[in-house]
Amino acid sequence: MSKPIVDLNTFANGAVAERFNDELQKILENISDPNTDAGKVRKLTLTVKLAGDDQRNLAVAVVEAKSTFASAREIQAKIIMDYDSNGKVTGAELKSGVKGQTYLEEDGVYSDAGEKIYDFKRKGEVVND
Repeated sequence: MSKPIVDLNTFANGAVAERFNDELQKILENISDPNTDAGKVRKLTLTVKLAGDDQRNLAVAVVEAKSTFASAREIQAKIIMDYDSNGKVTGAELKSGVKGQTYLEEDGVYSDAGEKIYDFKRKGEVVND
């Protein structure tokens, strides 16, 4: 077996292997992120560009390492649509799960949009707007 022209472990004083490992680390972190799809393919690309000098006895190599990650999963939320006193459309995030339904937390009762309407800590006082 003949000796390789370039050993990628030592090429550019080890910088090529270091860049590969840096990008690989980023990809592994992206895979471990629970906000991404674990099954999506990530890509690590090493690009080597070579250009010779005018005497054609020397080549300059430029190495680029880059990664392609899986994007974060889409986030979905429901917005309750209504109108204000001037007839302008307004919206608030639906917190209860069903429009018009209240829900309980440790400190009180909340509207479907997450506004506290009954406070347990204030001895059952109704919260005024």
